[in-house]
Amino acid sequence: MGLSTNRTNWPVTGGAVAIQPGWNQGHPTAFFYINMGFGTVPPNMSFPMVPVFQIIGPGRDPYPGTFCLPQVPLPVNASVKIGDNATIQVIEVAIHGAALFNCVDITFADPKDVAEVNSSNCFNSSNLGFSQVFTTSSLSAAPSSLSSSINMFSVLLPTILVWALGTLT
Repeated sequence: MGLSTNRTNWPVTGGAVAIQPGWNQGHPTAFFYINMGFGTVPPNMSFPMVPVFQIIGPGRDPYPGTFCLPQVPLPVNASVKIGDNATIQVIEVAIHGAALFNCVDITFADPKDVAEVNSSNCFNSSNLGFSQVFTTSSLSAAPSSLSSSINMFSVLLPTILVWALGTLT
């Protein structure tokens, strides 16, 4: 993709990320990854910001809403300063391995110069649920036919909208 001309101010201490998940009928869940790439044109998005998590819809109908993570931290050992550029990448993963990717370009700013996160700009639709995702080498209640490690994938989604809360520069 070409160089972005719209960047959102995002706090140097970490900030909110709001997501309107893509969705289609027949898929009741989705796995999400949120990563960061540093620089104006990041060479990669190899820096996880939060552990992978799963959202659960109310059924097999399209998601009618959004969810927001009010305090997404910087990646571990990240060192940024006001004025640095980066990109936040959100990945939504399908049960058969396909994925949707979307990004928001940010400029790090002093927290006092970024819009306040509140219930009018960061909220969760009441009909979405969340689950932790984990891998284990043993489960005491698992039947012996299960493999020793569990890999979880979820749904193919046609659209995903992502935004970092703040002000455009």
